[in-house]
Amino acid sequence: MHLDFLKYSTGKLNQYEARIETCLDKLTCEQIWARGAEKQNAVGNLVLHLCGNLGQWILSGVGGAPDHRDRDAEFAARGDVSAGELKLRIRERVKKTVAVIAALTPEQLVERTVVQGYDVSKLHAVYHVVSHFSEHAGQIVFATKLFTSDDLGFYRHLANPLHGDKTP
Repeated sequence: MHLDFLKYSTGKLNQYEARIETCLDKLTCEQIWARGAEKQNAVGNLVLHLCGNLGQWILSGVGGAPDHRDRDAEFAARGDVSAGELKLRIRERVKKTVAVIAALTPEQLVERTVVQGYDVSKLHAVYHVVSHFSEHAGQIVFATKLFTSDDLGFYRHLANPLHGDKTP
């Protein structure tokens, strides 16, 4: 059963990361760093934030790597990272995160770890990261649709008559 959880979790992270890259490819630099108001986050900030979250919760909290996160800097950035660099960072961070998650044993999933002051199981940490990643990936997709008015094509398969009426 734990393998199903790990496979689903890593699959979702890879899926959301690919969607974020699709979005970054469709946006201009100005759109990536646009904010409606000072208290709002730009797409670029969300990508940096996801990289920081994966590093802190999984690479450090679950995998034991040193935690070098500067959370405030993720939100303070104002256009100083290109789309290409954002794509590289998120791709590499997800790749490392997926490797740590995929290697977890059932025994390790119930081990405790402390992340951001929270005492959680490693299973909890994985679940937190996947749901957090999903939330912000959805914000990036929504922003991209607002900026471009494009159908991003993530659900084209639903138009296939062989698919039926079910949504996965």
